[in-house]
Amino acid sequence: MKVAIYARVSSEKQAENDLSIPAQLKALKEYAQNKGWTIYKEFIDEAESARTANRPAFQEMISLARKKDSPFEIILIWKFSRFARNREDAIIYKSLLRKHGVSVVSMNEPIDDSPAGILLEGMIEVIDEFYSLNLSVDTTRGLRENASRGFQNGAPPFGYTLKNIIDKNTERKKLDINESQAPVIRNIFEMYLEGKGIKEIAKSLNRSGHKTNKNKAWSNTSIGYILKNEVYTGTLIYGKRNRNHRLNNGNNIIRVENNHPAIIDNDIFSKVQTIMKKRCPEIDYSHPREINSIYLLSGLVYCGKCNHKMIGSSAKSGKNHYYACNNYLKRGKQICNAKMVNKETLEKAVIGRIKTHIITEKNLKELLCIINKEMIKDNKDLNNQIKSNEKNLALLKGKREKIFDIIESGKIEMEDISPRLRDINKQIEILEKNYNDALDKIQSPSKLSVNFNQLKSYVNDLKKLLNQGTIIEQKSFIQSFVKRIIVNHPEVKIEYNLPIISEIGRTSKTGVLPIEQTGSPGRIRTYNPPVNSRMLHR
Repeated sequence: MKVAIYARVSSEKQAENDLSIPAQLKALKEYAQNKGWTIYKEFIDEAESARTANRPAFQEMISLARKKDSPFEIILIWKFSRFARNREDAIIYKSLLRKHGVSVVSMNEPIDDSPAGILLEGMIEVIDEFYSLNLSVDTTRGLRENASRGFQNGAPPFGYTLKNIIDKNTERKKLDINESQAPVIRNIFEMYLEGKGIKEIAKSLNRSGHKTNKNKAWSNTSIGYILKNEVYTGTLIYGKRNRNHRLNNGNNIIRVENNHPAIIDNDIFSKVQTIMKKRCPEIDYSHPREINSIYLLSGLVYCGKCNHKMIGSSAKSGKNHYYACNNYLKRGKQICNAKMVNKETLEKAVIGRIKTHIITEKNLKELLCIINKEMIKDNKDLNNQIKSNEKNLALLKGKREKIFDIIESGKIEMEDISPRLRDINKQIEILEKNYNDALDKIQSPSKLSVNFNQLKSYVNDLKKLLNQGTIIEQKSFIQSFVKRIIVNHPEVKIEYNLPIISEIGRTSKTGVLPIEQTGSPGRIRTYNPPVNSRMLHR
């Protein structure tokens, strides 16, 4: 008798004590040999979940079994959970295989084809499905239990390494000092106590060539995280943030003191926390979009050297305001040495360019023409889509009716055709949704059915808005036309959302403004602050 061997290991290794693929194959081969069976082929799915039947090797095996002359009579598996953990899939595929004379045999769960055996098989499948659905809950519970006993979940923080601990015949991980990284941690705390700021510490580490665990340059965020992390005092903390990365309340946090070797003394850590609270007494965690920033172009300006966003910054006690590269502010000029751009001059230049190159009679006519062409094209595309969907829906529904006729005639069993019928129903559902969406779009009244005089009147109101509106209204208007502003000496490049007519009459989606270090009339001024300049970020 010929058999196909099917082995699978899922990506859910944290909660499953499955045998590895080689171990499964070895056991299955020995079982087949003892039975006197001939192995036709080995089908292997690595890191594939049994909650779905969409597994490459599994589908190949099923396809071969359904042939008129199947090359094997048995599918041999380690456990039924290797075959499927979805009750519906298990029933459909096993019934389908039986119709083709192929049975599924579990070497660890021997079950016959008697009514009692089939009932037992169903019970095992239900248990496997329940286990799969509750796997995430079990995993979380296991991780919390692991942490409560002082063992590490995941990668170690900078300054530590992992050492293996044998705990009741199970290998677990515990934090141990990384002798090459620990001096860097001590240096960070020492520099902060000496009065150096977070940004200055990051710059110092980057100048020295030190890298984070991810081999990246140090930033304000990474330094701040280390200075606040109690792990360096020997305390293990787990569950500070939930699955949505939001802070949990104190009741859900696991805290194990004196758990591993400390790098920083508790007194030093406490002093650092006191200084940090004095320097930043109130920290606002609101999203930047929720704050009425005074920077009109925030979110649009990018550094031409490193492609990071340029954010609002101020110098000299808030008297001067600039757009500065975020990479420069966080990591220093060793990472990016882009100059800062004067806020007022850049904003005036961009607004002036919008007034002279966008809100013009010639450009508005061109924009209106483009809009009308796009509307005509969209309507044509929608009509073609509706016709295509109608045709395809008719074909699929016709196929479905034929399948129903064949089932009613008794020529084929429902189990044999169930996967195909389910596939057709899914296609019909998608096509009907696309058809209805296209129909709604083409029947909805146009939002852009305006003539030139109406558009001209509308733009006059927008000109007033640019001069007199609130900063939120001005931002919204600018963002509707401007996609990106890239600052790169000796120019500032503006990328528009719509084609704009240039000075020479050509249509383009980009424009260029001059920029100079000296700040001469008509130019955008820039500023290169001293390294020790104190910056207030916005």
